[in-house]
Amino acid sequence: MASHEPQTGRRTNRLAREKSPYLQQHANNPVDWFPWGEEAFALARERNVPIFLSIGYATCHWCHVMERESFTDEATAALMNRFFVNVKVDREERPDVDRVYMTYVQAATGGGGWPMSVWLTPDLEPFLGGTYFPPQSGPGAPGFPRLLERVHQAWETEPDRIRDDASRTLKALAGSVTPPPVAGEGSDIDETLIGASEACLAWFREAFDPDHGGFGGAPKFPRAPAFHFLLRHSARVGDSEAAQMVVTTLREMARGGIWDHLGGGFHRYSVDAAWHVPHFEKMLYDQAQLATTYLEAYLLTGEEDLADVARATLEYVLGDLTDPDTGGFYSAEDADSLVAEGSSAKAEGAFYVWHDIEVRARLGDKYELFADHYGVRPGGNATDPHGELVGKNVLHQARSVAETAVVHELDPEVARERLAACRDTLRTVRARRPRPLRDGKVLCAWNGMMISALAQGHQVLGEPRYLEAATRAARFARVSLFDEDRGRLLRRFCDGESAFDAYLEDYAHLAAGLLDLYEAGRDEQWLHWSAALIDRAVTLFHDDASGGFFATAADDASLVLRLKDDYDGAEPSGNAVMVACLARLAKALDRPDLRDLAESTVRAFAPTLVALPHALPQLLSAAGLVRTGDAAIAP
Repeated sequence: MASHEPQTGRRTNRLAREKSPYLQQHANNPVDWFPWGEEAFALARERNVPIFLSIGYATCHWCHVMERESFTDEATAALMNRFFVNVKVDREERPDVDRVYMTYVQAATGGGGWPMSVWLTPDLEPFLGGTYFPPQSGPGAPGFPRLLERVHQAWETEPDRIRDDASRTLKALAGSVTPPPVAGEGSDIDETLIGASEACLAWFREAFDPDHGGFGGAPKFPRAPAFHFLLRHSARVGDSEAAQMVVTTLREMARGGIWDHLGGGFHRYSVDAAWHVPHFEKMLYDQAQLATTYLEAYLLTGEEDLADVARATLEYVLGDLTDPDTGGFYSAEDADSLVAEGSSAKAEGAFYVWHDIEVRARLGDKYELFADHYGVRPGGNATDPHGELVGKNVLHQARSVAETAVVHELDPEVARERLAACRDTLRTVRARRPRPLRDGKVLCAWNGMMISALAQGHQVLGEPRYLEAATRAARFARVSLFDEDRGRLLRRFCDGESAFDAYLEDYAHLAAGLLDLYEAGRDEQWLHWSAALIDRAVTLFHDDASGGFFATAADDASLVLRLKDDYDGAEPSGNAVMVACLARLAKALDRPDLRDLAESTVRAFAPTLVALPHALPQLLSAAGLVRTGDAAIAP
């Protein structure tokens, strides 16, 4: 496991005692950081000063930028320490805290992202927020130091007004996220779901990019829950257009730079509409969901190229994101890395991009073939909004192998073999570069996703190692991410320590992974543990009054809002995964009580399904599973 210890011989703050790689990155800052907890809250009350809350994660590029520009600057840190109690949160360890204040920032500003910067009263109520703030003032926007001074001045002169406004805002926010009443038993939920599915399909058809795949323009994200919905809808009703939108997108992604052509695995998103120039971080949840998507698309189409991408993604995770000692799966690899061995300078994509002269020197007489196929140009082929990739090349498949073979007058199989040899050469060269930081946290929910992907990979591709890896990870979760005495899952394992009571998404995703593992290997212990986790999740998270599931349990007094997660974004919502698990377990164990819970959860979100169906595509898929009892896509 990569070390994330703070640099020795330098002063440290309280974050030096934390295990989170993200918090460790800030352990040497001159900012007097606190982790989220009562020590910080009590000091804010004692000093009667606001809390400055900064939320991010270890592989976040703009988090690194704001640290470099502001949090390592002595003058800025002095202002922060003088005026505020400063708290750092790893959003991946504490999605509960992140979700509360992201809800506020999105409502207040119309957008959100990381790093997230929020000012709170000593009672933890937010009154100002945003994301990245630059150090220098610009037109209409103060720089971060100036903003610190303005917030301090406002608190000094009008603290009561700020407190009152924050309380009113929080009450309004609580009202806006309070779920509507559950649809009555007599309502026609089937008609509601049919209408929502049709509206969701219409939205995706309208947003679909027929040239490059995906939905909308730049930046372009591989939104796996959308793929999940479209593929299942296609399989269920025979809608070939829905499947074709996904297959086109998957082909284009595999050709683009968002796919790592040398090492396998997907980067987070593309800054352009053609999937060419990515934001280079690699997240475990993307690998798990996209491997599953490519497997499902392969089952529908029989295209071996899709199976190859799924296989290479799984191999990337087993090789680079798996803890060799425990079998758990690491969280991510960073977008940034050192530009050269021994250098202190970092750049986004430094590990992945190529100068033409280096490719030419390494490949010799095979250069022309490779450069033509992967779009390598003497002046570089990459442009990005921030100008960091000028003169550099991001490998992407500019032609098909068949087209490249024709241009270079080669047999297609010969062209394929020579290109593979070129990739082997450059992979060896790249391996000598400084690797990006690897976030060594093992997160329960994301490991559940990966167990699912590997179990399905075994079923579809017939590879025993995938079943073995999934089984080993499940055993690790049972030992290291489960408190047997309390019957509670734990969110995170890092550097030998398990911590934080798990959230709805952890129970749901691990239970789903265990169900897939049971179906792949027929070991009934995983079926029964999955059912036990779902039963425990019902006890901890179910809203008996309005239906559906809260994202968090009710036993954390530091959370000023208790929210329900329904949006299917980069990851599916905990409620969507719960509904699918409830439906599957109801059928497998003949438990109508679980089916009733699944149906009532769908009813709880029926108004949102009607109003914004494209925001909840995986919940729509899960609702279809409740109605039909079949997963629709199976090997």
